[in-house]
Amino acid sequence: MHGRLRNWHAIHSVLIPWITFRLAFDEFDELAGDRAYADDKAIVGGIARLDGRPVMIIGHQKGRETKEKIRRNFGMPAPEGYRKALRLMQMAERFKMPIITFIDTPGAYPGVGAEERGQSEAIARNLREMSRLGVPVVCTVIGEGGSGGALAIGVGDKVNMLQYSTYSVISPEGCASILWKSADKAPLAAEAMGIIAPRLKELKLIDSIIPEPLGGAHRNPEAMAASLKAQLLADLADLDVLSTEDLKNRRYQRLMSYGYA
Repeated sequence: MHGRLRNWHAIHSVLIPWITFRLAFDEFDELAGDRAYADDKAIVGGIARLDGRPVMIIGHQKGRETKEKIRRNFGMPAPEGYRKALRLMQMAERFKMPIITFIDTPGAYPGVGAEERGQSEAIARNLREMSRLGVPVVCTVIGEGGSGGALAIGVGDKVNMLQYSTYSVISPEGCASILWKSADKAPLAAEAMGIIAPRLKELKLIDSIIPEPLGGAHRNPEAMAASLKAQLLADLADLDVLSTEDLKNRRYQRLMSYGYA
């Protein structure tokens, strides 16, 4: 099934429980709330140990069963979710802990309440503050990375994608509806946007592609967790030798290089 996956088929192949990636860590203590409004269940974060080393992990959580999906808002965070993520990142910086994020969202929640509470401001603030963090930041797209909802925890020194994950500014259906006035053109839109890992690596928008087990990550969680752990350890080893200023400067240069051939 996954031998030669194209852009459109990849959209329907990203079904991976977040718990799969927790297997890469020795332990995990969840931290909740944004200390201002609420605890958004679409964003999960806390302190974990990676090969014995304390790290802060933050990620989208979609849920698996219907009730949990509703509780997690299908992985679409509200502003308080992004503010919680930022609170945990700033805590990690204070305690000199690397930050590891897992991206899996169709996008930020577009509801009226979310907009009234400052959805765009929360995303923009995260983009700015993540670019200034003085600790290593490693981001991994583990399912679908949708628009600003993904970018709000996606500014890092290293950006990885799972082999069959996707990353785009808009869903193929949304793009097709805008450009061709028909969602039926979604496969064409997916090809044009180049949403899969090989294309994004070719464009130098991501650093590494993490191989998935045959049939996808959900078929063999232990093997997937082992591959992920190896990549995270390699990334942190590369970043540990850099000073705080070097991290910030390299991150700035990375961001400023986007959009140039």
